Amino acid sequence: MAIVFHPSSRNFHLYNDKISYIMTILKNDQMGQLYFGKRIRDKEDFNDLLELAKRPMSPCIFEGDSLFSLEHIKQEYPSYGRGDMRYPAYEILQKNGSHVTDFRYCSHKIYKGKPKIDGLPSTYVEQENEAETLEITLKDSVIQTKMILRYTIYEEYSVITRNVRFEHEGEEEICLTKALSCNVDLPDRRYELVQLTGAWGRERHVQIQQLVHGVHSIHSMRGNSSSQYNPFLALKRPETTETLGEVIGVSLVYSGNFLGQVEVDTYDVTRVSMGIHPQGFRWNLKSGEVFETPEVVIVYSERGLNGMSQTFHSLYRKRLIRGRWREKECPILINNWEGTYMDFTEDKILRLATTAKELGIELFVLDDGWFGKRNTDTSSLGDWYPNLEKLPSGITGLSEKIEKLGMKFGLWFEPEMVNKDSELYREHPDWILATPSRDSCHGRNQFILDFSKKEVVDHIFEQMDNVLATAKISYVKWDMNRCMTEVYSIGREAEEQGKVTHQYILGVYNLYERLISKYPHILFESCASGGGRFDAGMLYYAPQTWTSDDSDAVERLKIQYGTSFVYPISSIGSHVSASPNHQAMRVTPLSTRANVAYFGTFGYELDLEQLSQDEKQEVVQQIEHMKKYRHLIQSGIFYRLISPFETDCTAWMVVSEDKKEAIVGFYRILCPVNNRFQRMKLQGLDEKMVYQMIELGKGEKWEKSGDELMYVGFSVSDLSSGETNERFDGTNGDFQSRVYYLRCSVDS
Repeated sequence: MAIVFHPSSRNFHLYNDKISYIMTILKNDQMGQLYFGKRIRDKEDFNDLLELAKRPMSPCIFEGDSLFSLEHIKQEYPSYGRGDMRYPAYEILQKNGSHVTDFRYCSHKIYKGKPKIDGLPSTYVEQENEAETLEITLKDSVIQTKMILRYTIYEEYSVITRNVRFEHEGEEEICLTKALSCNVDLPDRRYELVQLTGAWGRERHVQIQQLVHGVHSIHSMRGNSSSQYNPFLALKRPETTETLGEVIGVSLVYSGNFLGQVEVDTYDVTRVSMGIHPQGFRWNLKSGEVFETPEVVIVYSERGLNGMSQTFHSLYRKRLIRGRWREKECPILINNWEGTYMDFTEDKILRLATTAKELGIELFVLDDGWFGKRNTDTSSLGDWYPNLEKLPSGITGLSEKIEKLGMKFGLWFEPEMVNKDSELYREHPDWILATPSRDSCHGRNQFILDFSKKEVVDHIFEQMDNVLATAKISYVKWDMNRCMTEVYSIGREAEEQGKVTHQYILGVYNLYERLISKYPHILFESCASGGGRFDAGMLYYAPQTWTSDDSDAVERLKIQYGTSFVYPISSIGSHVSASPNHQAMRVTPLSTRANVAYFGTFGYELDLEQLSQDEKQEVVQQIEHMKKYRHLIQSGIFYRLISPFETDCTAWMVVSEDKKEAIVGFYRILCPVNNRFQRMKLQGLDEKMVYQMIELGKGEKWEKSGDELMYVGFSVSDLSSGETNERFDGTNGDFQSRVYYLRCSVDS
């Protein structure tokens, strides 16, 4: 790993064993992009990669030089107004009305380690020699403002992280109207854009499209990263598969409004940029003030989409997630929401918990309805004290009773929201986001607290602290059930309103940080109507996320498959729910519901007392399996094998780092008639090892070598490869699934 500066060529080369990232100080002292991709050997001068040509009608900076036009030069952090006609990475409004800037190279520094970003989540190092950082300082002498471009390269990962810091030193106030976190200009457009899109209940579906001239973008202006688009995109070559070929993945470590954009100009240069969405964003800087953008993580893979995902998984699991839960196995939980909704009593909760304990469940989570006068979603958000009519012994007493059963206790909060029918709103009606003299939209009968105000965050912290300090709570589910509208902070000056959406997210991060610091033993799970805020920023505070409110096993195949493109399996909240499912009304086997949920954090979300004795015994076996294999599932290397977006089947697997263990999930949705024979090839095994295989829940065992399993595969055919109408034995029909466990028996 090294970051090298060559003074004679003014080239920077960031490289490790896997990747190279090369840039140069251009003739006009701005930063130019030369190369990003597979590691190449260092040399003194890479400027032959900077291609210049005289092109008609192009604006040129230097008189007499018709070759040097920013319109056609690949850049690191471009502006608009000095000749580049493409979209810029930033824009600064000045007092005289101008948006034109000219940031020129001043200096740079290279150092070991990686700094924190004040108030924002980011990847980190535990030892300085894990990474090196480059900071390039540029300055606009007219407005007396510095721009620091920061790059970090890890020794072990094919990753570059980037962010930008603006430091204003001039006397006249300036206003950032756009400040993205990164820009990468690539030399051709022979890519396909991969994005994760959807809506509530069908989050992070994989969408792939060919790049053409013009702008392709994903975004959120909802105040959270959203169910509609995830703050991630990838560019893959058309021939790239899950296992082979080039991919560049870009992930924003941020939980608010974002913009991810790919622009292809008419000379086939591809510009990739990502950061805070400029809509409604205006950040004034007075003399001495600074603004720092969120971090972007850029991954290069020559091992296909799986290789990209595995890099994100390992980095985020080991160097984004923090605290005691980073390495700790997730507890198997029962959440009462789909079992009782808000209609419960303490006695009913204790009966559910008693049954859960008997079945082997480790954590009981009490969801919405425990506080204030909460019986419907029309009241009490913001009043975080127990409803003693439902819970006579309060949260303190209930948690103690749950712990006496031998289980841990968890609790649901929605800290960022308030109902108008609440003590909090009646006392502080000016604490919601609302535009003066205009009606406000509501969602789920609730309104958004103005977390850009310190006093609001302080008040919510005090309420949550009162509950957490007096009860035995090991887990907090943090929900957020509506998007932002009427974004206006009551009482702020007009020029400060453009800061509200970003300051809101900073307030959320601040509350998380304060709670985590005081209660490091608590496992936080983030939630936003399910997966509406499943992003890398949240993982810094909450090691797992409720992946979707849609708990149907069939729908979850697509949701969890898409989520795995960026986020580690250990972060994917996945539960076995009731049948018929409460979202899709689909009836699926209990075994299939568990076989899908295994590949995540695993838990239950149903009324256990409604299960038959046979079903309860099946649950006992499922829990035993998860306890036995969860370390492998949550810490192993994940491979996608068959895509639910391409066939009626889905398959994936996890392999231990030493390749001696693996667990495989295979799922078939609809039963075909007189089907073909089908074999499935595995990945990631050691071809010299011999593995003993067993299908969970079955007694049969067999042995196969790693090379046979990967290159020939094994049969996953069933009775559908014949006359399925002859009999039904529980292993054929719709919505079938199997999980296989492999363990090395011979290492040759």
